[in-house]
Amino acid sequence: MSRTASCTRKTKETDITLSLNLDGQGKNDIHTGIGFFDHMLDGFARHGLFDLELHVSGDLDVDCHHTIEDVGIVLGGAIREALGDKAGIKRYGSFLLPMDETLAMCAIDLSGRPYLNYQAEFTCERLGTMDTEMIREFFYAVSYGAMMNLHLKILDAGNNHHMAEALFKSFGKALDMATGMEPRIKEAWTTKGKL
Repeated sequence: MSRTASCTRKTKETDITLSLNLDGQGKNDIHTGIGFFDHMLDGFARHGLFDLELHVSGDLDVDCHHTIEDVGIVLGGAIREALGDKAGIKRYGSFLLPMDETLAMCAIDLSGRPYLNYQAEFTCERLGTMDTEMIREFFYAVSYGAMMNLHLKILDAGNNHHMAEALFKSFGKALDMATGMEPRIKEAWTTKGKL
């Protein structure tokens, strides 16, 4: 079974083409026009072992908001599409990721019920040309696009770059776990019969 998805989104603000393979090797080709965001998505894909191709033309002359939020919407939709009926997946995943002085936690339930619990306090307004407040907006868009319950927390803070990177990498690791196949389960792992 191929667990892949290809999605596009074109508005007056952004033009996005994305392809995702949940069973990849962490290979990626990412171009959003926002260098730091590319770096974060590279960490997500590489450490989650997802193959990700992403090309974005956005209204960066305004700011980074539309580009980052819309990428979250499209990535979330691609995750949902690639999972199909979710038969046989582990559904839950969590990961504690240390990055030098920083410790981040991510926990995921691919429940079909979107929710974001995000606790991260950044002490600078931007990293490169990426506004730090957009990190929350990205994960909010992903959680609703994928219909997942997503908890992200910085347990030990420090360098802002390390904090952001730990969040994205822990998300990749937890999502890899949650999308992993459980050979003992053939249907969706729920008492409801459907996720």
